[in-house]
Amino acid sequence: MQHWNIPPRNFCLTSEEVHVWRANLDLSVTEVEELTKILSTDEREKANKFRFEEHRRRSIVTRGRLRQILANYLNISAEEILFEYSDRGKPNLSQHLDRDNLQFNVSHSQNLALYAFTYQNRVGIDLEYFRSTNDAVQIARRFFAPQEYELISSLEKDRQREVFLHIWTIKEAYLKATGEGLSGSLDAVQVSFQGEQPVGLAAVDGNSPQAANWLVHSFVPERKFIATVAVESRFNSGQHQQIRFWTTKQT
Repeated sequence: MQHWNIPPRNFCLTSEEVHVWRANLDLSVTEVEELTKILSTDEREKANKFRFEEHRRRSIVTRGRLRQILANYLNISAEEILFEYSDRGKPNLSQHLDRDNLQFNVSHSQNLALYAFTYQNRVGIDLEYFRSTNDAVQIARRFFAPQEYELISSLEKDRQREVFLHIWTIKEAYLKATGEGLSGSLDAVQVSFQGEQPVGLAAVDGNSPQAANWLVHSFVPERKFIATVAVESRFNSGQHQQIRFWTTKQT
C-alpha cells in the first residue's frame, strides 16, 4: 500500500517531479460548506445536479481540494483559479494563470480523490474501487487487446477482477493524459507485463517507442483501491520524473 506524506510548510513542485495528492471526500458539513465558498458558480451548479446528497458533497470536496492545491502551486487564492476546457471536457488552467505550463489531472471513486501535477508534460491519473463485477472477461474481450484478454481469461476468478482493473487504470490514465478519456480506443493502448502483473505501456497504436516516452506507475492508494499515474517523460535519455505522494491533513 502506498505511503503518503504531509507536505512541508514551504513545499514546491520542481520541473523534475510529479506530485500525486490524496484527499478524503467524506468531510463534515462545516468543512463542505467552507469548500463550497471557493467554488465558481458553474461548479456549484454542477454539484447541485447530483440526485444524492452524498454525491453532491463529494463533488464539492473534489473540486474544492483541487482549487486549494492549485492555489498553493500558483501562490494565489483558491477563488482566483479559472479553468478552460477542451472539447472533450478536460479542464486546464486559464492561459493567463498558467505561466509555467502546470499540468494536472483528477480521478475520484467512492470517498477518495487523487490528483496529479507536473510541469510541461501531459499527465493523467485513474482510480478504481474493487467493486464486485462478473463481466471482467466479457469487457476485456470487447475492449482490450487480444493478449490482455487472453491473460485475464486464464486467471482464477478472484484474480480476474484485480488484473482487469489494474490494466484498466493504466489505459485510462494514459487516455486521460492525452485528453481522449473513454472516447479513446482502449485496445490501441497495449499494456506490458511481468508474468501476469501489468507493469506499464507496451505500445500505443502499435508504436512501442511512443509508449517508452511515458512513465507509468501503478499503486494501491487505500485498501480496496487501485490507481495509476501516467506522465510524459521530460528526458530524451529515458530518465523519468520523481513521483512524490502527498496527503491533505484532513485525509
